Amino acid sequence: MLTDGVSLAKHINNVKIWNNVRDGLPYPYTILDADKYIRMVQVLPYVQNFAIEIAGETVGGVGIAPLTDVERLSAEVGYWLGEDYWNRGIMSEAVALLVDYVFRETQIIRLFASVYDYNNASMKVLEKVGFTRQAILRDAAIKNGRVIDMYYYDLVKRGICLV
Repeated sequence: MLTDGVSLAKHINNVKIWNNVRDGLPYPYTILDADKYIRMVQVLPYVQNFAIEIAGETVGGVGIAPLTDVERLSAEVGYWLGEDYWNRGIMSEAVALLVDYVFRETQIIRLFASVYDYNNASMKVLEKVGFTRQAILRDAAIKNGRVIDMYYYDLVKRGICLV
């Protein structure tokens, strides 16, 4: 909802969060950025992004970015959580709920995520939910002017029959 913009901006506007996400997320993050994001997700063909709400505030988010063409049955998973809520198991639960939703409600059969080499907490979230590390992509990204490795994880829906 558009009224979530204030709490969204409050919790995501943190350099510690920005250091672990793609540069496409603005920093600093303003209420205008939040409103633009909320309007964008409202027009997607189906629910692809979910807010994590605690005590009436948006304190995090989890979602997917579906691929296209020959990779149309795959989607990238992304997530963030306000620092005040770290280390409580919230993100593992949210990612598990997202996986269940995606595999049950969409035609997507493969989810993947890339994690910066220094983000051990995010690696633990993915592993706890059942994702498997498939590769370490050497010097695959640049963040804060530093070339870094990315750890590539995926999870495939089992019992698929497309015929």
